[in-house]
Amino acid sequence: MMPTKRAGKQNVTVSLDRAIIHKAKIIAARRSTSISGLLAQQIESLVSEDEAYERAKKHALAMLDQGFHLGGKFKVSRDELHER
Repeated sequence: MMPTKRAGKQNVTVSLDRAIIHKAKIIAARRSTSISGLLAQQIESLVSEDEAYERAKKHALAMLDQGFHLGGKFKVSRDELHER
């Protein structure tokens, strides 16, 4: 019998210490999910956070390139400031 594949999803194998697996099973049961579900949620969260960081970084760099108007006006000319 051929295994069925869920649309757009792929299985991943992860090796963990037995004690960690035991604790993860308990956490998963408390959250009404599986270890696979816990891992999927954490990885999706990690990817989402990284994408949000990259968007924020790109926006911040664009703002820096554009510069900021901090208000105020020069009341003296550049030449007056640098008279010798």
